[in-house]
Amino acid sequence: MSSVPVSAYLTLALILFCIGLYGALTKRNTVIVLISIELMLNAVNINLVAFSKYGANPGITGQVFALFSIAVAAAEAAVGLAILIALYRNRKTVNMDEMNTLKH
Repeated sequence: MSSVPVSAYLTLALILFCIGLYGALTKRNTVIVLISIELMLNAVNINLVAFSKYGANPGITGQVFALFSIAVAAAEAAVGLAILIALYRNRKTVNMDEMNTLKH
């Protein structure tokens, strides 16, 4: 059985993180920004699991941190979508440029 080198995991995580960062910084649709943040969190999870397997002291700690990160990402998505739905009901848009004012 062939083993995948750690550089392949790190390259995949780098690509995912860069795509997520680009989406979070350049897109104006709030749903796309939330998806981009999820991509960045998944890139961090890949790094945690890769270093948990291939690190200096292989163990389960990286996988436990990844599990906590997944739980935080799920909570972030739920709260983010709830806020987005509330803002959409008031503003009738999901464009981030039109959501930065406090007036109705």
